Amino acid sequence: MSTPSPARRILLLCAILLVAAQVAPTLAGYLLTLWRELGPSWCHVEMLRAPGADASSLCVQIYRRPSIVTVLTLTPVLLAFLAVCPFAVRWCLRPVRDLVPVIANVGPQNLGHRLRPGAGGDELALLGRTIDDMMDRIAVGYEAQRRFAADASHELRTPLAVQRTLIEVGLAGARTEDQLALLTAQLLETNERNERLIEGLLVLAESDRGLLARTPLRLDHIVAEVLDAHRARATEAGITITSTLRPRLVLGERVLLERLVSNLVQNAVRYNRPDGTIDVRVDADPALIVTNTGDDVPPDAVPALFEPFRRLSGARIHHGGGAGLGLAITRSITRAHDGFIAASSTGHDGLRVQVSLPDAEGAYGHP
Repeated sequence: MSTPSPARRILLLCAILLVAAQVAPTLAGYLLTLWRELGPSWCHVEMLRAPGADASSLCVQIYRRPSIVTVLTLTPVLLAFLAVCPFAVRWCLRPVRDLVPVIANVGPQNLGHRLRPGAGGDELALLGRTIDDMMDRIAVGYEAQRRFAADASHELRTPLAVQRTLIEVGLAGARTEDQLALLTAQLLETNERNERLIEGLLVLAESDRGLLARTPLRLDHIVAEVLDAHRARATEAGITITSTLRPRLVLGERVLLERLVSNLVQNAVRYNRPDGTIDVRVDADPALIVTNTGDDVPPDAVPALFEPFRRLSGARIHHGGGAGLGLAITRSITRAHDGFIAASSTGHDGLRVQVSLPDAEGAYGHP
């Protein structure tokens, strides 16, 4: 895109106006001279003499206030300049107006369109680059939403197909009580998976909308309650949970914060080894750290863990009972609380997840 700079056009217009301001009195003088030479002589007064008794009142006022003549002659000149100003302003802003049809034609079908203004430093080039950057962010977000919808459809389609197959098998003929019990258990397990997936999608959508209200909450108390609820399951899996919980006050919604901590702990239990450990810390900054032992996570695979339905194994259907939304939900909840979440490999085995949240003590004090 190569268009004239509006700033240069405005500077040119200012220069023309400055020249016109200098020319206007001279032009008004010429008009006055023409009027005196060619116009009617109804107020002709000899030099250095006052109007006679027969002079009109207008002639007397002109004699007493010579500026009236100057004003009367400058007025048509200024009116002419004002008549030209709208066209001059449109000419200055034409490069900006030319962008309107280009931007108006951008839609979901051509999100790859870019203005590409080049490396110029004028205002129009800066605007073009800003619009291109905005389009890059929109394209990334749109692609993420499209991929999310496709992945969600796939995740829902597979268990629904399993349910349909089990029902068809059950209706195909007579079954023994053991067979019926097995079919029922399989249908129940598939249905529970669907419920977890739908619940995860609802929580993700709710956290993406942001927080409706914020209240001061003790994060260490919330983490302690969540750990107590998961200790029995961790013990059954042979996993040891250790914790260091220091007082930490945050602003947010309790239900979402509980879900954030619960998802991190559940992932730490699910992707662990039988004799593994989980270490949970609550401190000033980061506010929450969850470290677990397990398979080593390649550094380049860590960012993908926060995408919906993305798992380290690459399989879309994980048989550990998860819906593939755990870390995506934690990221969305953290953003809703104006925080930041990051994960990193421990360097040997397992994953460390750190959650930074704004401190509420300065604004609200201790509860």
